[in-house]
Amino acid sequence: MLRFSNFLFPESRDPGRDAEVIADCIEEAKLCDELGVEVLWLAEHHFDGNCAYVDPVTFAAAVLAATKRIKVGFAVAQVSLHHPMRLAEQMSLLDNLGRGRVIVGLGRGTAYNVYEYQGYGIPHEEALERYEEAEGIMLKAWTSPEGFSHEGKHWTLKVPRLRPQPFTQPHPYLIRAASSEAGALHLARRGVPFLMNVQSNETTAKRLALYRAAMAEAGFDAAHIARCLDESWVWRNVVVAETDAEAERIGIPAFEAMQEHRKALRERIYAEQGIIMKKEEVPPARVNPSHALIAGSPATVAAKMAEIESTGVGGVICSFRLGPMPAATAATSIRRFMEEVAPRFAAPAVPAAAE
Repeated sequence: MLRFSNFLFPESRDPGRDAEVIADCIEEAKLCDELGVEVLWLAEHHFDGNCAYVDPVTFAAAVLAATKRIKVGFAVAQVSLHHPMRLAEQMSLLDNLGRGRVIVGLGRGTAYNVYEYQGYGIPHEEALERYEEAEGIMLKAWTSPEGFSHEGKHWTLKVPRLRPQPFTQPHPYLIRAASSEAGALHLARRGVPFLMNVQSNETTAKRLALYRAAMAEAGFDAAHIARCLDESWVWRNVVVAETDAEAERIGIPAFEAMQEHRKALRERIYAEQGIIMKKEEVPPARVNPSHALIAGSPATVAAKMAEIESTGVGGVICSFRLGPMPAATAATSIRRFMEEVAPRFAAPAVPAAAE
């Protein structure tokens, strides 16, 4: 059974509208809670307006307070930009506030947006090693009731005890991001689920097949592999309207405007600093609407989701509000998706036992 979630990734091009867009996000979170969306995923991006609420940790607390049942996940917290003990404390507090509704999605962040590291005074070349060391510290913090010491490359710590202790034991639910095939295989060998960025269906199917094979080769049994696949998620941008033509009229310009804005902003910042980034020989799937965008009527979108389901992945992270798209347009798309698409993938009802 394919599961569905919403990636709340709101663009704000005008600093004067930040407060309005952030307020829209709370309303979108409440709508998703009302409609039965399983997870609301939050992003983390700084300084560029590509994610209006910027700090997903603080924003997650507001979302948890405004909702009742929806899980709040991080896709992802850019661990390299955080002190690991502060992040461990914050996630533990959120886990308590949500009574176990938090999914701690971890990643190193993207070295593509170098200015995010510059703004925090962290060399982007250290992103991976900081992430790996920080993850280990966070796990120790959550699972060491008597405290612990740590001596590493980036942090030397002597921690009496983490407070509050996580609500979820032994620690908040964890998932990691893998943006490459190598990253997915690394997580497969560890026997853990993962978040996959936007890819073509062909690449998604291939990567998941390799993930299964790597887990089996590492000695994990079929039941464990099935659980990890069920708990893994892939990302797509989604627009649902009454007809295919209407969905494409709404979705394609919004998607293209979103990609053009991000590219122009990044290139302007790099040009100002004299940074030369390596050009991608082939445009990635995330900027290609034929791979990254599912736009259509409920029947068309359901058929596209069935193709993703056939890859064996457990869930789809649907991003509904794209670029300059108005909040009301995204809300209509979400409602139509949850009322007319998602039910087609619900588990069949179990007949009542005969008396």
